[in-house]
Amino acid sequence: MSKKSNGPGDELPVVTPDAGGAVAEAEAVEPGPEAVTGLAESPPADETEALRRERDELKEALLRRRADFENYRRRVERDRGAATAEAEAGILRQVVGTVDNLERALAASGADSTLRQGVDLTHRELVALLDSLGVVAIAPLGERFDPALHQAILHEPVTGIAEGTVAEVYRKGYTYKDRLLRPALVKVASGGAEPAAAGGDLQ
Repeated sequence: MSKKSNGPGDELPVVTPDAGGAVAEAEAVEPGPEAVTGLAESPPADETEALRRERDELKEALLRRRADFENYRRRVERDRGAATAEAEAGILRQVVGTVDNLERALAASGADSTLRQGVDLTHRELVALLDSLGVVAIAPLGERFDPALHQAILHEPVTGIAEGTVAEVYRKGYTYKDRLLRPALVKVASGGAEPAAAGGDLQ
């Protein structure tokens, strides 16, 4: 409300209802707490449960993928290790063949002493090298025949030796890192007079 002067000393009140109405209208359109609360309401229970299920499914799928990858990685490492060991075994088979030749040379009679010393030195160096690499010789004379480590090329009765015992070793075998590099070639004592039996091709 404002005052308007009509003359000296006279002041009449002037009412301006529009201003008050505008204020009232502004107050009427201002959103209340109920309207604000309505905008922030939680999603329905069905939608929440669906989201929870989707989350669990994605988590389970991720765990499966992770397990598959770990299995794949272990398989690749195992295959790589097996391939490496087989390559090493192939080289060592050739080396033990050289050891065989050196031992045959040392067993031969009539060799020059100087030559024999050189052969013996080479043999000892090769044997030491194989030992340092984990190659173990198999010389099963007097032991029970083991088909996992020995290859029988002859079976015959032997006086004083029990049946199934290795009576003679024709060629030593070797293992490398707990795997058979080559079997020992042996003669096995039998319990009676039976014909000689070949145990397979020489390796």
